[in-house]
Amino acid sequence: MWDYTEKVKDHFLHPRNVGEIENPDAVGIIGNIVCGDALKLTLKIDAKTHQIIDAKFQTFGCASAIASSSALTELLKGKTIEEAQKISNQDIAEFLGGLPEEKMHCSVMGKEALEEAIKNYKGETQPIESQGRIVCKCFNVSEEKIRKVAQENHLTTVEEITNFTKAGGACGSCIGEIEAILKEVWSVQEPVKVDTSSPKKLTNLQKNALIQDILEREIRPRLQSDGGDIELIDIDGNKVIVSFRAMCVSCPMGEITLKSIEDRLREVVGKEISVIRE
Repeated sequence: MWDYTEKVKDHFLHPRNVGEIENPDAVGIIGNIVCGDALKLTLKIDAKTHQIIDAKFQTFGCASAIASSSALTELLKGKTIEEAQKISNQDIAEFLGGLPEEKMHCSVMGKEALEEAIKNYKGETQPIESQGRIVCKCFNVSEEKIRKVAQENHLTTVEEITNFTKAGGACGSCIGEIEAILKEVWSVQEPVKVDTSSPKKLTNLQKNALIQDILEREIRPRLQSDGGDIELIDIDGNKVIVSFRAMCVSCPMGEITLKSIEDRLREVVGKEISVIRE
């Protein structure tokens, strides 16, 4: 029995915004009923302000899939397209008070449907699932998706990838490939492990050295693997100032990347750390 929060139960039993908008301005379809989960998201958008006036969904899936889709539509209404682009799968899960780790793939499906809807609104037509070769044939999960979800959510194990994408959760024949992808994504280096059971105060020199180490050993290889890069500009107390380089400069996921870097530094260095772009 899954340990669902009361908010997940509420959005499953009483889902908001179920249905399909007539003559929608944006449509995002993701998943495959044959593989277990599918979601269709439709949006009504103000042509002048680009504000999302209404959002509706149709979902085939489990309680978490329905709750995540309901939560997504609630998060979207009233936001501009630019604001909506910043919504992450973690935002969907947090809106619901959390999801079981094994059900995080439902929040990822919501995020992907949103990305597809925004592409549709902007006149882009290539669906996410058509990008890259298929690694998990049981659940139709591509290599590109595994890389993207691993980087955005800082996933380092096959079990985590399965929780977030379902890849490797059926016959298991793709587990070796998933391990190889993760090894390449993280540049053959294990993310820095820090014992947080007994935190100790760092000197300024230790803190600055640790920040630089995390950026050089974890963050830069991850960005470089996708054609991007990052440069540490300065450390002013607890404020870390960075500048994106290469493909990262114009990447629409820049703010999400920045937030994930800040989360990692807060986890390792201290909760008071903030990361800003130059």
